[in-house]
Amino acid sequence: MGKLKAGTLICSILFCVFIISCGSKNAKPNSTQNKTMDKDKLIVGMELQFPPFETIDKNGKPYGLSVDLALALGDYLNKEIKIEEMSYSGLINALMSKKIDMIISSMTISSNRLEQIDFSEPYASSHLSLLINEKSLVQGPDDLNNKGIKIAVKRGTTGQIFAEKQYPNASISVFEKDAECIMEVVQGRVDVFVYDVYTIYKNHMLNPNTTRVYLEAINKGSIEKWGVAIRKNEESLKKGINDFIKEAKSNGKIDEIVDVHLSDMKRIFEENNLNFYF
Repeated sequence: MGKLKAGTLICSILFCVFIISCGSKNAKPNSTQNKTMDKDKLIVGMELQFPPFETIDKNGKPYGLSVDLALALGDYLNKEIKIEEMSYSGLINALMSKKIDMIISSMTISSNRLEQIDFSEPYASSHLSLLINEKSLVQGPDDLNNKGIKIAVKRGTTGQIFAEKQYPNASISVFEKDAECIMEVVQGRVDVFVYDVYTIYKNHMLNPNTTRVYLEAINKGSIEKWGVAIRKNEESLKKGINDFIKEAKSNGKIDEIVDVHLSDMKRIFEENNLNFYF
């Protein structure tokens, strides 16, 4: 009886090992399939607080020019696009830690950012302007580098970088959201807000009695170029994005997206002799 039980036990152990081994082999294709599925999706980081480029619609879904651009890029690359909303100042860290695959959020290609990440070819250009409190003595950028002048900037933006470099004698306050910067100007707690020309113009129109604008470029020597941000050494993805941008410019796809979101602003730029984004 003892020998029979031992033999039975050995057979049972061998059978279990066989089952587990087969199970492991069968699990491999699923693991590979999951990786393939991940490769078929691109997660795009955006701060959805910059209409009409990146915002949300009445149903709470991502909406805007950058959103349509990302979806068109996904169609071109045959990839599913998922929009991941996050603060602007956290976008680059999210990209570098692989929480997202790219950034399409009106981000300027700059030398300090290129030290950490890579960019596609530019798809648009912009410049920095000033939203000025109506009672401020500031008339333009030449008045900013003086003691007693108070400047609001949004954290992580080129407006912050430019102001801190060009106006060291001024008092610079850094805020997380552009709405906070605008309120500082409207209520007279700061003299100016340094930011993208579209936002400056739009918020002056919303606050015509308390603000003035300087719409010309204050960064004339370094007009901003916007690109799609990706991690370094992702050359295949970079080539695909660059090919898309080139084709979308030549076949009218970008013009089509612009007409949906920026037709009124394009007219305003023309009336003020300003270079348009596209």
